[in-house]
Amino acid sequence: MTEEFQNYDASQIQVLEGLEAVRKRPGMYIGTTSIEGLHHLVWEIVDNSIDEALAGYADHIEVTIEADNSITVEDNGRGIPIDIQQKTGLPAVETVYTMLHAGGKFGGGGYKVSGGLHGVGAAVVNALSTELTVEVSRNGKVYSLKFERGITVQELTEIGESDHTGTRVNFIPDPAIFIDTVDFKFSMLENRIRELAFLNKGLRITLEDKREEREAFSTFYYEGGIQSFVDYINEDKTPIIDEPIYIFGEQDDIQLEIALQYTEGYETKILSFANNIHTHEGGMHEQGFKSALTRAINDYARKQNIIKDGDDNLSGEDTREGLTAIVSVKHPNPQFEGQTKTKLGNSEVRTITERLFNENFGKFLMENPREGRAIVDKGILAQRARTAARRAREMTRKKSGLEIANLPGKLADCSSRDPEKCELFIVEGDSAGGSAKQGRSRMYQAILPIRGKILNVEKATLDRILNNEEIRSLFTAMGTGFGSEFDVNKARYHKLILMTDADVDGAHIRTLLLTLIFRYMRPLIEAGYVYIAQPPLYQIRQGKKEIYLDSDDELDQWRQENPDARYSIQRYKGLGEMNYEQLWETTMNPENRRLLQVKVEDAQEADQVMDMLMGEEVEPRRIFIEESAVYVKNLDI
Repeated sequence: MTEEFQNYDASQIQVLEGLEAVRKRPGMYIGTTSIEGLHHLVWEIVDNSIDEALAGYADHIEVTIEADNSITVEDNGRGIPIDIQQKTGLPAVETVYTMLHAGGKFGGGGYKVSGGLHGVGAAVVNALSTELTVEVSRNGKVYSLKFERGITVQELTEIGESDHTGTRVNFIPDPAIFIDTVDFKFSMLENRIRELAFLNKGLRITLEDKREEREAFSTFYYEGGIQSFVDYINEDKTPIIDEPIYIFGEQDDIQLEIALQYTEGYETKILSFANNIHTHEGGMHEQGFKSALTRAINDYARKQNIIKDGDDNLSGEDTREGLTAIVSVKHPNPQFEGQTKTKLGNSEVRTITERLFNENFGKFLMENPREGRAIVDKGILAQRARTAARRAREMTRKKSGLEIANLPGKLADCSSRDPEKCELFIVEGDSAGGSAKQGRSRMYQAILPIRGKILNVEKATLDRILNNEEIRSLFTAMGTGFGSEFDVNKARYHKLILMTDADVDGAHIRTLLLTLIFRYMRPLIEAGYVYIAQPPLYQIRQGKKEIYLDSDDELDQWRQENPDARYSIQRYKGLGEMNYEQLWETTMNPENRRLLQVKVEDAQEADQVMDMLMGEEVEPRRIFIEESAVYVKNLDI
């Protein structure tokens, strides 16, 4: 018997008490300690203020990034109770911030509907902050309470008088927990706060950044609620219905709000929320909406004889093409999957959503025949395109177009079969492709040349996309499949590197590729597999010495530092101008190269930018170009 085995006894069993467990395993409570987890702290406090708004006691919330990078959240709600909580013997406000699973959301009558349900949010934020101060305005007085890393350092103290009620919370995230960063991003906060304002009609939320040289201020207030939300998302799209359709219903204390609008585009965008919490993975409310939408449209189409007897019904995919929809439910007792709440599990919500939406939307279609016909026609066109795409997919498979066993002929594959080590370079043109094939590491680096500018998928139907040879080659090489069959776990390479020329045409090709990846291969971006190569712009020769510079600023600086140097200079307009040794040394060698990882911090904003830059509507793109022209440098003309 080993010594380790013999020493394993009760003394080695640890019991974590109070907030110690949160500090030891923060990921269990906030998902991650990266930048997303850091901002999750803000949402836990804001959610408490939103709950006051949902209860009808608050109509204004102020969120501030202070000059010291702390966060302040203040509302004009009732103020957290300050009287003694019988079970703990502590003031209620101290109980909320020091005890897990303590709050007014467990059926005690404090809240009918709330987003913070587990009673851990406030305490978790407290545990993960170096300092946290709560000020409560209540009963004409102001009370203050201060903590350090979850421990009370100043008991509840009356500090003044007040002519209003509300709660003010200030906290400083602990850098020992958030090792990556404790720097809040205004844009991340702004996007979520805008979302919350859309979801809570009539609620005003302000966001202010007081940090030096980063001062900013935004106010969000929407009388139109989620209808305004749909308008915002479709700002740069062409709707086929003038105004978003709004559906409201209530059953068994469950409130349902749905706003939807069809556009001339092909993308489907459905955002679902439960008690203001974005359910990224959907859930029963989203499932109920989708099935009711399909049923209502098919029922209407049959009643109007638009779909004839013997014709197939429109599929769910057909009825959702070009759709933008917001599905929001308010539930007194929602069941989420995990503390981070990404999926709604209440089965009764699906039934209620189906019934309420089917009834109200069916009535809308009957009362608005022009809009009803436009929606059905949109679905029929999608059905035809889907049928054509299926045939194209079958044909390409017969031709080994999407089968890994028959990789594209122009792919120069690597020897290794370990996806974590393998890299696929997408290279512009045969010239650069030839240099890349010669210079690469054959063990781990594969090369796929593409010819010219690929199809702009933002403006194309699925059948056209599948018929495009360059796009099929990329999907085939990656091994991930396509559309509903896409599986990121099957990726043959864990680095997909876009390597294009450093000119306008190269940037255009790179943008087209990024549009394709964003629309049809987004899990690759989310997994961190997509990169952009950063080739140098200049080569400086001094005898046998070669120096590579990445920008005009670097060139100017080198010239200033070497005023008397004798040298020759070459500007690389294209990768094909480099020989294979230079390409390897500057752009492909893992020891020297610079890669820019493609990330999507806010999918909604990225979606809008993609649509504006690459979509059918010219006017928003023209305005963007006019406003941004002043910032353009080194334009190739």
